[in-house]
Amino acid sequence: MEQLLKDAERIKSLEIQGATNVALNAIDFLSNYAKRLKCPDIESCIDTLYKAREILMNTRPTEPAMKNGLKFLMSKLEKEKENCCLEEIPDIIERYKNQYNEIIQESKKKIAEIGARRFPDTEEKFIVMTHCHSTLVTAILLEAKKQKKNFKVINTETQPRLQGRRTTDELLEAGIEVIHVVDSAMRWAVRHYQVDIILIGADSITSEGTVLNKIGSRLLALVAHEENIPFYVCSPLLKYNPETNLGILETIEMRDPEEIWENPPEGIQILNPAFETVSRRYIDGLITEAGIFASSHVPNYFAKLYPDMIE
Repeated sequence: MEQLLKDAERIKSLEIQGATNVALNAIDFLSNYAKRLKCPDIESCIDTLYKAREILMNTRPTEPAMKNGLKFLMSKLEKEKENCCLEEIPDIIERYKNQYNEIIQESKKKIAEIGARRFPDTEEKFIVMTHCHSTLVTAILLEAKKQKKNFKVINTETQPRLQGRRTTDELLEAGIEVIHVVDSAMRWAVRHYQVDIILIGADSITSEGTVLNKIGSRLLALVAHEENIPFYVCSPLLKYNPETNLGILETIEMRDPEEIWENPPEGIQILNPAFETVSRRYIDGLITEAGIFASSHVPNYFAKLYPDMIE
């Protein structure tokens, strides 16, 4: 258990960042924990794994891809426990861990292909804007580059952790033209460069079609609405939180104020919300592995593709 708690702290402390990375690491931590377990029988082993799952799930409030992955492993284990022996449990967890990894990678590939179709074949540069860092948005841009689409990207630095720099680095390495702006200049950049499309990622999607993403995302959505620019959210369906269908509200993670100001004057209150909501009314469509559709349709598509992740 001591090692699992250390692994969980790596997620909680933000040493591991990015929804996909968090999900893959969490299921890997559970798999490794299963290999270390010494239990007298199957039931006690499964009970212990559920406790470990809760520890990992509670590391971050806004990580449905991680929670769905952990649910997937335990759901599969529950179905196989009647026909397996105690010694086989680590192998079962490992097998479905690999399967979940394959699901994520396959969905990423499909999203990249579908998203790149939104880029026209034109001689004039197509202007794309994004916010923060999303592996899905980057995958779409890399696929569009592979298809020799003519475009350039505007991205934000994303205070206070500057995740936008990671986006810039990855795109520059691929030979994609990038303009980097401060977050407060997003409206100016949209108007000054006549942006054609805005693509962002998602950390979570609710049953109503509301998207939670890095703070600043709603501001960009409002700018897109004001300027009549197509605004798309790029996300695997695995970012959907089925619990919101039961009335449970997604929480906004408040991070350490020291990320903003390390030694502030006494008496000041510093707020550091990590995410904010983007209403479905400002989203032209979700780009997912199942296609492009209104964000309010997510629960139906999720239930069809991933029934083992609904408890």
